[in-house]
Amino acid sequence: MSDSLQPAFLLLQDGTFLQGKAFGKIGTATGEICFNTGMTGYQEVFTDPSYYGQVLIMNNVHIGNYGINPFDQESKSVKIRALIGRNLEDKFSRYKATGSLDEYLKKNDIVAIEGIDTRSLVAHIRHSGAMNCIISSEITDKEALKAELDKVPDMDGLELASIVSTKETYAIGDENAALKIAVVDYGVKQNILTSLAERGAFLKVFPAKTPVEEIKAFKPNGYFISNGPGDPAAMPYAVKTVKELLKEDKPLFGICLGHQLLALANDIPTFKMHHGHRGLNHPVKNLTSSRCEITTQNHGFGVNPEAVKNNSNIEITHVNLNDDSIEGIRMKNKPAFSVQYHPESTPGPHDSRYLFDEFIEMMR
Repeated sequence: MSDSLQPAFLLLQDGTFLQGKAFGKIGTATGEICFNTGMTGYQEVFTDPSYYGQVLIMNNVHIGNYGINPFDQESKSVKIRALIGRNLEDKFSRYKATGSLDEYLKKNDIVAIEGIDTRSLVAHIRHSGAMNCIISSEITDKEALKAELDKVPDMDGLELASIVSTKETYAIGDENAALKIAVVDYGVKQNILTSLAERGAFLKVFPAKTPVEEIKAFKPNGYFISNGPGDPAAMPYAVKTVKELLKEDKPLFGICLGHQLLALANDIPTFKMHHGHRGLNHPVKNLTSSRCEITTQNHGFGVNPEAVKNNSNIEITHVNLNDDSIEGIRMKNKPAFSVQYHPESTPGPHDSRYLFDEFIEMMR
């Protein structure tokens, strides 16, 4: 717990109103509320570009207890809009830590509220669904908070990937490597790039709206379509890019948003989920091997199950054992596949890292 005595307030779109204590930056923040059930890896979660535009509940009781360090970043800055916790710790113990969570949030201009019964709040979101919310440590009047909250757009229909994407093309790995991968960046995590590069590939990472001909000019052995935030149905430019890349008949691998874009490129619609999947413990069945994987997930949109099943060109490879949602697909007439979850799994279990090996083998 921090030593702050300054109150902070949380108002949800359905009228739920809670008081806690201020943490991080003093200010006001808005966005769609969501929750993560992971007990570790909070810094990787905060810097995941797929969380851009969202207010995050960390369900674990203590967040910040092992501090912050520069090696646990998935991008260059914190991507969540705001943070909700039960006990947000400004005191920490870890030999690798270089600072506290409170300092980190202030440096990144992130408003937070602690002293909230997060388990009760998560149960409420599970029942009522994702919705917008506002956190403030400067506005105390409920009606004033509601007026600000009413200005916040719904996540459904928002295009956010181009905001978090790299603005300049850059390279990773040995340029003399036998394999070259073109990465289309819609909000890629650092450890996805690391997972590909450490398998001996040379990567060139392209901004979200790079013309297809420029991507093809790299003459890669395969294409990677990244994760990212926002509504995939609001990204016709990205769907067009994936369709054009599929014409190359080269191996193509998509993760999370990349999975949804591959589905849309095959005329399979996506939809806004009730409250999404976010955490480190989601069970997924590999239908090819009949093995269960414990997976890391972070998504608020999914692909339409009936449309997937009715598409004769698509094979379902993975399903979620909690709700039967589609977690992986493969095209039957192209060397293209995707998964909804995160095989780089930072943080999380390493059950699914074989998918990077499969992609590498497809290119070889």
